[in-house]
Amino acid sequence: MKTTLLLLLSTFILQANSLANSGPDAIVGEWLSQEKDGKISIYKQGDKFYGKISWGKTPGRKDTNNPDAKLKNRDLIGLVILHDFKYTGSAWEDGKIYDPKSGKTYDCILKVKDNNKVLEIRGYVGVPMFGRTATWTRS
Repeated sequence: MKTTLLLLLSTFILQANSLANSGPDAIVGEWLSQEKDGKISIYKQGDKFYGKISWGKTPGRKDTNNPDAKLKNRDLIGLVILHDFKYTGSAWEDGKIYDPKSGKTYDCILKVKDNNKVLEIRGYVGVPMFGRTATWTRS
């Protein structure tokens, strides 16, 4: 009886800890890009989440691939590339990601994995099935 009670209590504590670590703010913090050439700082503003480039391997880089000529001279450091994400209980959805390498903006879904150490980014046009996934690691 004691063993069963101890097992149930341990399971409850582990599940509660897991839920606490995967709530809406689990995404907030610094993330290292898949290529390890940039860091993105994700933050919450109101009930939505955003991310801006906080570090780059090549300082002074500009947004040269932007299709809008007026924006080509803006710095990449400080540029908000994740916009308007809403937490849905298991992922952050309904947001957009801007890819400075291509100058394109995509619909996007974000998910944390591996005890909040990995961020899976799924960028797509129209349907998530026809997209590309990148993985960022917590910095």
